Amino acid sequence: MLFETRAGPVRLRWNDRGLTAIEMPELPQRELRAQLAKQNGTGAPPFVEDAARLLKRHLAGEAQDLSALPLDLSVLAPFQRAVYQKIRELPPGRTATYGEVAAMLGKPGASRAVGQALGRNPFLVVVPCHRVLAANGAAGGFSAPGGVVAKQRLLALEGVTIAVDHGLPFDPVAAAEHLRGQDRKLAKFIDRVGPFRLRPAELQSPFEALLESIVYQQLTGKAAATILARVVALFRPRRFPKPEDVLERPEDDLRGAGLSRSKTAALKDLAGKTLEGVVPRSVRDLEKLSDAEIVERLTAVRGIGPWTVEMLLIFRLARPDVLPATDYGVRKGFAKVRGLRELPAPKDLLAYGERWRPYRSVASWYLWRVLDL
Repeated sequence: MLFETRAGPVRLRWNDRGLTAIEMPELPQRELRAQLAKQNGTGAPPFVEDAARLLKRHLAGEAQDLSALPLDLSVLAPFQRAVYQKIRELPPGRTATYGEVAAMLGKPGASRAVGQALGRNPFLVVVPCHRVLAANGAAGGFSAPGGVVAKQRLLALEGVTIAVDHGLPFDPVAAAEHLRGQDRKLAKFIDRVGPFRLRPAELQSPFEALLESIVYQQLTGKAAATILARVVALFRPRRFPKPEDVLERPEDDLRGAGLSRSKTAALKDLAGKTLEGVVPRSVRDLEKLSDAEIVERLTAVRGIGPWTVEMLLIFRLARPDVLPATDYGVRKGFAKVRGLRELPAPKDLLAYGERWRPYRSVASWYLWRVLDL
């Protein structure tokens, strides 16, 4: 049986002795919808229907007692079965370390074996391995889709807060909850899309990121990658040109690599403004600036508009409160969420988006993902 929950899709497997697996598969939305449509009634026994009902409520934030759900542990190794039985004794809101679980089993020093057993847990949520943390209070591992972020969310449903390194300057779980509370229609799509999964791409320097953006403008990914490789090859043995290199290089050489006249002029202007200090030389210097300051400085470069800078703010710097209101995908996703026949005007989207602050970047990401459904 496959069904949707606020934490993502859940699949139950069973035999006549009980549940044999509780899985949280990471499925593309189209595949998920196809599998749900194909089910057409499962003919599941009552204990499976009960399990599905309790799990839906539990993962929606209404804590349920899952200890009575029947699990078939007969095929598991004795140690694995003992670990799972001990973990099921941990009540909601209570956590233990791997070492403490090992001690409960009378096997101090077996914390690594406990971790390995939990890493193979086929009964997610019901065998609450999310309640087991590393010795220093860190999240430890989690084998379900979403990793430690999913673990953090499951614990949050039980009133337990843990710190997780998301690689982001904000908490994506808190951001999604904020958006749910501010926008009921968007909340339904957040539940369908699942956890926020954007992670910032590596940013070597503002100059490199903007050079790449200029090259990629109005081209397919494959064509742009080919031209970018040719441009970089002009400056061997250096891996990537510096601003001084671009300024000194004859325009004919850049044109010969496949750049248009306007893009060649844009790269020259980018190099000049980087040397002048308008474009910060380092990521550290860029990160010191506010969103508005970054937009003002970078759009001073020929060929760089607000949309390009907004994409850098979201996908490279992971700024949480950016709303690219002119972006077609964001506008189309918004129209789908709101049931509009026409795309919203950027000014109307900006006005509506005030309720999403301070997480408009997260809202934008969900609006892009809505189009994948």
